[in-house]
Amino acid sequence: MKVVAPRLSTGRVLALLGCILLVLAPHATRLPLWIAAVAAWSLGLRAVFAWRGWGLPKTWMLLILAASAAVGIWLSYGQLFGRDAAVALLILMLCLKLMELRAERDAYVLILLGYFLVITDFLYSQSIPTALYLLICVWFVTACLIAFQYRDRPPRPTAVLRQAGWMLAQAAPLMLVFFLLFPRVQGPLWGFPQAAYGAVSGLSDTMAPGSLSSLSLSDDVAFRVDFTTPPPTPARLYWRGPVMWDFDGRTWRAGDSAPLPLAEERPQTGQDVIRYVVTLEPHNLRWLFGADLPAQRPKDSLLTHDYQMFALRPVRQRMRYAMSSQLNYRIGLTESPRNIERALRLPQGFNPRSLEFARQLQQAHPDAKEIVRNALLLFREKPFFYTLVPPELGRDSVDEFLFTTRRGFCEHFASSFVFLMRAAGVPARIVTGYQGGVFNPIGAYLIVRQSEAHAWAEVWLDGEGWVRIDPTAAVSPQRIESGIAAAMPLGEPLPLMVRTDNALLRQLRFGLDAAANGWNQWVLGYTPERQLRIFERVGFGKANWQNLALALSAATALVLAVLSVLLLRKLRRPLRDPVQVLWDDFSRKLSRRGLPRRPGEGPVDYVRRVTAGQPTLAGDVAQIGALYTRLRYGASSGNARELAELRRRVRAFRP
Repeated sequence: MKVVAPRLSTGRVLALLGCILLVLAPHATRLPLWIAAVAAWSLGLRAVFAWRGWGLPKTWMLLILAASAAVGIWLSYGQLFGRDAAVALLILMLCLKLMELRAERDAYVLILLGYFLVITDFLYSQSIPTALYLLICVWFVTACLIAFQYRDRPPRPTAVLRQAGWMLAQAAPLMLVFFLLFPRVQGPLWGFPQAAYGAVSGLSDTMAPGSLSSLSLSDDVAFRVDFTTPPPTPARLYWRGPVMWDFDGRTWRAGDSAPLPLAEERPQTGQDVIRYVVTLEPHNLRWLFGADLPAQRPKDSLLTHDYQMFALRPVRQRMRYAMSSQLNYRIGLTESPRNIERALRLPQGFNPRSLEFARQLQQAHPDAKEIVRNALLLFREKPFFYTLVPPELGRDSVDEFLFTTRRGFCEHFASSFVFLMRAAGVPARIVTGYQGGVFNPIGAYLIVRQSEAHAWAEVWLDGEGWVRIDPTAAVSPQRIESGIAAAMPLGEPLPLMVRTDNALLRQLRFGLDAAANGWNQWVLGYTPERQLRIFERVGFGKANWQNLALALSAATALVLAVLSVLLLRKLRRPLRDPVQVLWDDFSRKLSRRGLPRRPGEGPVDYVRRVTAGQPTLAGDVAQIGALYTRLRYGASSGNARELAELRRRVRAFRP
């Protein structure tokens, strides 16, 4: 005999659609417009089918739609695998599955797909808001799964949500045990092609007019710094990144930089050694950052002859490394002729006015230090302006900036200054990175955001080596001493998280960042090394994956045993009738008024006696008594609406 699966009620279908919409919502802005439109169309159409009671599409129609969806994914992404394409395909298949949602087994498939789709959100973001939102999604999807277990009419939505919350609370200890003790592996949980990391902002190996000013419109965190020695003032913190050597008339490029031999890594220095730990956000490139000048290189990294630090592989996950830097230093005292020649090279046929001005400087001041000083006087004495929205520059960008617009960001000042130095016969190069940072008093660490991106110059002087010169400081000293927010005039498009003029906003910003930093350090940054270190500290001896597996098994058994005991104790408790509980509460309220219920007195007699003795309470008492009688003894037994009404009246009753 063929078994016919029970059809789903309209309410259950709409509840399931609501859960799926909740899970799909975070992906809406990441999907191509046509996929988002197909998902919205599928949800809306299935809701109409359920509401109107219409029949669902035929199987052959769904097969055509599924094949079309796969072709569309291929045309949009060029593949069916990889993070973005796989998530988009999963979303389309889930939406098409809605069109054959007829019985409970189809609903269970969709619920399980919903759980899986929740996980995919962590491929894009692992922040605290994302985790909280996805926890809510899991809560609602679990409630939907519970509701489908009832063959008859399910309990009220609040009761189902409460039950789902209780189940998640029971799972929390086990989740914590697995998080702490499950043997961890190096690298991210999922591996994806290079395209998965393409949308990360940060510095690049090229610099052109406008490249850093556009980066300064971002309030994303570049890295955070915990100092283990007294921190210097932000004005002394130049975080060294890519070094630009080659100029084609428009764009500066880093080019090749050979690694330093180990024996030459330490520069000549005085005092002012600082030690700190950097927590670097992923940026999909190999650069590591340290205060100028790095005195050591982190593990698994290279230090080049111009003191750039490179990781051995692209930084695709949050990285934490210890550093020391020397704020007073000398480097390049015996620079190679090849590098000197490279630091003087200029393209032919660009910026004739700047070349002429540089020749005049060179003729008037044979000493290189005087050339540097007089070039800086140009920026100090002429009406230059520091701005995030400089005008666009043409072919002779240095000429236009120095003699016409005179409005620019740090890359304009650094580029024009280095051009003048090279034209005047002084070897020079551009260093990009970050300058300063904001100290967070709540977490006691320094925050360096993308908005602190900066460019400065280094000139080579005989007997002194490479010397840092910051032409931006000649125009806007506030930028170096107090940060970008203090240097920008009113009306500049600064990011909200960078502004410091509102004390309440500043404290809120620090609190949120401290919470995010703790989350990054102790949850997302719970690496295999940290796991083994904690394991050893609590006295388990030598930590390895075998010991971790044993500890995990023992802790899991203990948690399950405790939960089992608690559940068994709860099951042994006699179940109380909710109607009787409400009647007992009502009786206690009357008893405090001096009207206790007599032994053996039934509800009808009790109500009659109270209303006769207290006419002012007659209306409320009579209605509560009637509701209780119908629910307890009459045809209304099990009526959820009347039970809710009785609960409301008993709670509101104030004799």
